[in-house]
Amino acid sequence: MILQSTTQHKDTNYREERHRAIRRVTHIGSALDLGLAIAKMTAGWLAQSQALIADGVHSLSDLLTNFLVLFAAKEAHREADEQHPYGHERIEAMATVGLGLVLVLVALGIGLDAIRRLFRPELLLEPGIWALVVAALSVLAKEGIFRYTMHVANRLQSNLLRANAWHSRSDAISSIVVIIGVGGAMAGLPYVDAIAAVVVAVMIARIGIELGWGSVRELIDTGVEGRELAYIRDVILQVDGVRALHMLRTRRMGGNVLVDVHITLSDPRVSVSEGHQISEMVMAKLMESMKEVTDVTVHIDPEDDDVAPSNRNLPLRSEFTERLRRRWSSLNAANHIVQINLHYLNGKIDVEVILSIAILAQGAETRALYEAFQSAAQQEYGIGELRLLYTDQDQDQDQEQEPGNIDSVGFSRSISGETSP
Repeated sequence: MILQSTTQHKDTNYREERHRAIRRVTHIGSALDLGLAIAKMTAGWLAQSQALIADGVHSLSDLLTNFLVLFAAKEAHREADEQHPYGHERIEAMATVGLGLVLVLVALGIGLDAIRRLFRPELLLEPGIWALVVAALSVLAKEGIFRYTMHVANRLQSNLLRANAWHSRSDAISSIVVIIGVGGAMAGLPYVDAIAAVVVAVMIARIGIELGWGSVRELIDTGVEGRELAYIRDVILQVDGVRALHMLRTRRMGGNVLVDVHITLSDPRVSVSEGHQISEMVMAKLMESMKEVTDVTVHIDPEDDDVAPSNRNLPLRSEFTERLRRRWSSLNAANHIVQINLHYLNGKIDVEVILSIAILAQGAETRALYEAFQSAAQQEYGIGELRLLYTDQDQDQDQEQEPGNIDSVGFSRSISGETSP
């Protein structure tokens, strides 16, 4: 049964602060990208550098990225609602897919134009010194904005900002390629500039494909992998009371990770409240250990579902206890039943019968009582081990109470096994 399903909701102040931080870093990046785009394309035109013009278009694509980041961040930070109980974080993924497609199309246009120039020598340009200067300044500026954006992205755990930061660094790398191309052209090899433009186009396309594919994987619920998944396993298994885990499932939503897991307990007979407490600790440890984890669903299994026989066809409590009470109705001790606990294990129902200890004061023997209850119940379908426990607390038969609240001593035997004190 599922004993714990808890979602950590970010409060309104946190959401607003996160949104403001994303807007601030994106506005700074946008201003820089606009200035670089104008400078590169102007210098590329004046210095006759196709590669620098292509790099300027790349900077414009960075500006487009920033607009998409602003829109996606605004929509993704909306509160969860009835139609979107997990929130709106996947708007970031959808925006990134669109961005990736745009980048691929831009790269295709730049690459085709550069290839056309390579096959038509009369179209090759001879860049001047200004192309080299502007490209060098671009490297310094874009590396600076990359480091600033990554700092904010890591603080906010924002994958969208991380992607945008790497897009900025790709612009710096492409500028380095431009420097090589311009230098080659100035050395009397004009075709090097066109080749550099092709390289830049390939880089832009690669970034677009990587961003888009990563977001597509998120949209189709691809789980976390490798070390991250192994770390989640280790954190769960370190919680006291957890024996093993199975059916561990994860998925991403924006910068968040959602976790579903089935765990088996060290003692399959623990009370519901203890099982709930263990699941609370699993949830808390995961959220403390991994900032990305914001939703955890823990399913408590008394045994491994994939190995143990199914309990699906066994009767539920009300039906089964009614059958047992009918079989025990002829026993004098039946009037001293305080509580009946059922444990569905290994395809059987183990039964704990808690009797008032007053019956022992009347001269009844524990072995005789056990044999009487066992004999009457042994033909009941689905029954496994039978245990008799005794308590000095009186309780109405229909009142529910967890076994941990009753001090008892007992006598038990499996229906097909040997008796034990």
